[in-house]
Amino acid sequence: MGRAFVYVIVGGGVAAGYAALEFTKRGVPPGELCIVSEEPIPPYERPALSKGYLLPEAPARLPSFHTCVGANEERLTPKWYNEHGIELVLGTRVKSADVRRKTLLTATGETISYKFLIIATGARALKLEEFGLSGSDAENVCYLRNLADANRLVNVMQSSVGGNAVVIGGGYIGMECAASLVINKIKVTMVFPEAHCMARLITPKIASYYEDYYKSKGVTFIKGTVLSSFDIDSNGKVVAVNLKDGSRLPTDMVVVGIGIRPNTSLFEGQLTLEKGGIKVNGKLQSSNSSIYAVGDVATFPLKLFGETRRLEHVDSARKSARHVVAAIMEPDKTGEFDYLPFFYSRVFTLSWQFYGDNVGEVIHFGDFSGNTFGAYWVNKGHLVGSFLEGGTKEEYETLAKATRLKPAVEDLDELERQGLGFALAASQKPLPSPSIDDANQSSCLVLEKPLHPWHATAGVILAASIASFAYWYGRRRRRW
Repeated sequence: MGRAFVYVIVGGGVAAGYAALEFTKRGVPPGELCIVSEEPIPPYERPALSKGYLLPEAPARLPSFHTCVGANEERLTPKWYNEHGIELVLGTRVKSADVRRKTLLTATGETISYKFLIIATGARALKLEEFGLSGSDAENVCYLRNLADANRLVNVMQSSVGGNAVVIGGGYIGMECAASLVINKIKVTMVFPEAHCMARLITPKIASYYEDYYKSKGVTFIKGTVLSSFDIDSNGKVVAVNLKDGSRLPTDMVVVGIGIRPNTSLFEGQLTLEKGGIKVNGKLQSSNSSIYAVGDVATFPLKLFGETRRLEHVDSARKSARHVVAAIMEPDKTGEFDYLPFFYSRVFTLSWQFYGDNVGEVIHFGDFSGNTFGAYWVNKGHLVGSFLEGGTKEEYETLAKATRLKPAVEDLDELERQGLGFALAASQKPLPSPSIDDANQSSCLVLEKPLHPWHATAGVILAASIASFAYWYGRRRRRW
């Protein structure tokens, strides 16, 4: 028993939805595309789970946040997939993959074959048991990775209003869930081993601002220690959290956010892996030419910084999904994936965005006693990263443009003084003309029409070509 498709996407997360929309935009015929997903529903915007879904009033609910509303595009409901002839194989686990035979075997025994496969399996939440601890099966211990997790968390929150919650982890999930718990009138204690929250991304000074804000909302921070065990009652509920520093925290519920791990097991031993993910080239193609990978599971060349990375964020999932479809359907017209790392969060009335890389020397700017402040990261004399809290849409766009340009920074004191003004000035400068190799390889520098030399002297040809390219390139950059 089996079915065959031209294009198969394994995994039904954010990337799958954005890839499906891109396939339809590029005219994929009905019946050629299939999405296989363990989740029982079509792809949805996962960030909604830690933001709108947990709110006590007017919470986000499906179908309002199916992809691709996160990028202000179409909302892909089950009806949409049906109308476009896209086969959804939902609630189905893929048991094994045979790369050589180009087949997937589902847990129900069905074989699904493909000509091109897109791996969009994403990542799973790390469980306590992977660190030698137990308790994940307690009825009031919650994780947050999918809709089922979110529903469980909502139910536990509703039964814990007025009580206590312990959040294990100080990263994205920990911070966003803690804010939602507070809004649901639950007292929160956050526990994590690092010196400050969001330690992988932000500086101690920036973290201090957010921690102080959370404290004003009643959140308690216990840093520099980790969970050692739970006290569980006869009903299977956690009643206290024990920490390695000897603390005991009575609680009504626990939220665990200790990281994620890419879902690569189907392809281990069959495809090249690197940095925890499936290694792909600039067109997101794996070591097998018919297989591509996107989103959290892909380790790809980050052209801007000249190294390979695996990024865990929805923006990367959305953009890599779009790019991979172009690379599959129009390989000769599609350059390399040229991505600017982007991270963001919204909690309470706060909202921040980060672009680029957080390496090198940090220069803070703005008013940390107010609502708008930020930071730049300068490495080897160039701006490589930027962060802004409380910015406008235009300010964030300016910051992104400036970070991509990696402008030279000659005076760090002057950079601090200028603050956002530096990004504004840098983003308005004309871009240097890239090399021919860069123009051919970059997905952002593909000309709609090639430059054809007229019959003239070599010097005139070169001058005209450079001038034409510079004019086109400047206009295109301004549109970004």
